[in-house]
Amino acid sequence: MTSSGRMHYGGRRQGGVVLLIALILLIALTLGGIALFRQVGTGVLIATNLTFRNSALVASDVGIEAARNWLVTSGANLEQASIANGYFPASCNISVNAANTADFDGDGLEDDCKAAPAASEFNPLTYNWTNSVLAIADDGNGNAVRYVIHRLCRISGSLSFTNANGVPQECVTLGSSTAGGTKGAVGYGLGALSNTMQPYFRLTAQTTGPKNTVAYSQVILY
Repeated sequence: MTSSGRMHYGGRRQGGVVLLIALILLIALTLGGIALFRQVGTGVLIATNLTFRNSALVASDVGIEAARNWLVTSGANLEQASIANGYFPASCNISVNAANTADFDGDGLEDDCKAAPAASEFNPLTYNWTNSVLAIADDGNGNAVRYVIHRLCRISGSLSFTNANGVPQECVTLGSSTAGGTKGAVGYGLGALSNTMQPYFRLTAQTTGPKNTVAYSQVILY
């Protein structure tokens, strides 16, 4: 009886060890499952964010095309600002005063984009996009697209303009020579070529979409 009693006591002790090991394994499996769930959830979140971002970037083409279409078909005076059309005649302009003059710092002088530092600076991240044009309110995927256009010039006015403050116009332009010639056995002299001085324009589109998605796209054209 004594021997039998000892064997029964040992079995109870072994059963307690097995229970402890089972609990440890259960905790380990639970933690592993939680970690796997979180990893999968993070992956799904990243994939979703990338999908929204790509959708917003694709939608921004609508704004770029709308801005391009306005430039080539409006026949507007491109030497002066037009807030209603999201257009500025100088690269740094971000707003105009009551006289339709770009005077961001309110000193009564037109903004000079070559000043050091410039009176204002166009930054898509901080720009007040109410001074832009809504190209589309919803592209079907929840994306709203706006655009703004800047002529890549120093100040407003014509390409040969000098304002009242003595600031001369400077623009990034596409130009050609007014004359040219040929070389060879037969000389044809100088032949006049058509002269084109066309400023470049910067088109910027902002797209806002689901889950606070924001995307920007820029195109330079002439």
